[in-house]
Amino acid sequence: MGRKLFVSRLSFYATQEQLKKLFAPFGEVASVNLVVDPKTKRTKGYGFVSYNTQIEAEKALKAMNGRIVDGRLLLVEPAGEK
Repeated sequence: MGRKLFVSRLSFYATQEQLKKLFAPFGEVASVNLVVDPKTKRTKGYGFVSYNTQIEAEKALKAMNGRIVDGRLLLVEPAGEK
């Protein structure tokens, strides 16, 4: 597992700042990238969170996968890094 997580089933109104705050308790968030629909400017319900270390990413994965946020059950898994 690497340092980057794939996060799906997010609210379509989620913001990058909200996602960063949500994942901050597990370590220093290096970057957040929400995938946004170019026409509606709303998130597509998924994105990526990267940490500085693999240990931080593992803690976040264990704590956040299956957690309910904004009435939605999050799916958090390792991102396919190359």
